[in-house]
Amino acid sequence: MELAAGSFSGEQFREACAELQQPALAGADWQLLVETSGISIYRLLDQKTGLYEYKVFGVLEDCSPTLLADVYMDLDYRKQWDQYVKERYEQECNGQTVVYWEVKYPFPMSNRDYVYLRQRRDLDMEGRKIHVVLAQSTSVPQLVERSGVIRVKQYKQSLAIESDGKKGSKVFMYYFDNPGGQIPSWLINWAAKGGNCSGSLYH
Repeated sequence: MELAAGSFSGEQFREACAELQQPALAGADWQLLVETSGISIYRLLDQKTGLYEYKVFGVLEDCSPTLLADVYMDLDYRKQWDQYVKERYEQECNGQTVVYWEVKYPFPMSNRDYVYLRQRRDLDMEGRKIHVVLAQSTSVPQLVERSGVIRVKQYKQSLAIESDGKKGSKVFMYYFDNPGGQIPSWLINWAAKGGNCSGSLYH
């Protein structure tokens, strides 16, 4: 799932925006996993890996779209509240801004790290202001794999946020990653379902 050099396409940003209006759940076996407090989480089994893709829809009251997008993009702030972050920073590689992130895993499992491209656009879609963030794993020669750390090579995420018409935000998020290594797929899926996965849905 590596992304070629360059940036994300306009179509990819538009697809994320479209999910805010009309969730794209038809034509595939998306299953409703959780529905609580105005948030719905769906999952779809990836046949190749035995892992699930996730789509999240909902409203976050009393949190403005701009604040939500700014916090999501703030790597330094993430380090303050996420105990699983060991190292996280941006680096310029071949004219692109690449994010490096090492995630702490409990003993005896090895830590995982991510190298990915991430891009934010604030779009005007027929008068609707929508913040969109796309991210996808990549590889660059400047950030080689480290001994004792497993590189996550399949990671993809999209996030779209707009006003709910009041004080809150309407949100869509798609997420998939494959942490690799010798962790059974059933254990990964169980951890994700219970919200126990250290590589959470909020990269």
